Amino acid sequence: MKIVKGGAVSIAPASAATPGSGTAPAPAEARPAPAAPAAPLVAEPEAGQEGHVVKAPMVGTFYRSASPDAKPFVEVGQTIKEGQTICIIEAMKLMNEIEADASGVVKAVLVENGQPVEYGQPLFILG
Repeated sequence: MKIVKGGAVSIAPASAATPGSGTAPAPAEARPAPAAPAAPLVAEPEAGQEGHVVKAPMVGTFYRSASPDAKPFVEVGQTIKEGQTICIIEAMKLMNEIEADASGVVKAVLVENGQPVEYGQPLFILG
């Protein structure tokens, strides 16, 4: 390694050891091959379903209604307004009401009631 006045640094390759220094070139390091990209954990909306995608803001369990015997917050075909509660995600025993981040008509519900969801997972498609 060589440090030049002004802060510049240059590093000589290992094979360029100074003659007579008695050091052998360093052997090439064995590096593992880069891993193949992992398959995405988040389910993508099916092809042909266009519109605004409402995504899970947290990890937890998805519920369409406030209780098992209550009506779902929203149904397919229903018009909703921004800020309206559309589902609940239970996380660490807390029930978090999830509000629509846009207005529109519910075109699809992408998650089954009671299923675990990941952060960023699509939940609804609004038209």
